[in-house]
Amino acid sequence: MKKVQQQYSDLESEELVKLICQAALDQKAENLIALNVRKISDFADYFVIMSGTSTRHVSGLAEAIDQKIGSKRTMSGNTEGLSEGSWVLLDYNDIIVHVFHSETRKYYDLEGLWHDAPRLDLSDLK
Repeated sequence: MKKVQQQYSDLESEELVKLICQAALDQKAENLIALNVRKISDFADYFVIMSGTSTRHVSGLAEAIDQKIGSKRTMSGNTEGLSEGSWVLLDYNDIIVHVFHSETRKYYDLEGLWHDAPRLDLSDLK
């Protein structure tokens, strides 16, 4: 799993999710959602799911999120799919971030698979 910067290490998971979501919105992420999977998953508390418009945008979103909260300025650790840019997964222990290319997101339909998970209200983010 990836570690978060020390300044964010004491935050509750929900607060960290909102920081991740804000970093994604700052980079023009599309269809951003956060699912609270705490009661239906034993490996994570939240999934953050978003789309990018191109493989370059997907990689850029993942890099921006990791630069915002990651403990290192590199994409080492639990990052999958960065070079392909179709589906990038960032594992921050209790929070799993999925950055999809739009078509790949439709194909895998994680929202449908985890339809029982309540969505976090992100309306207070710009």
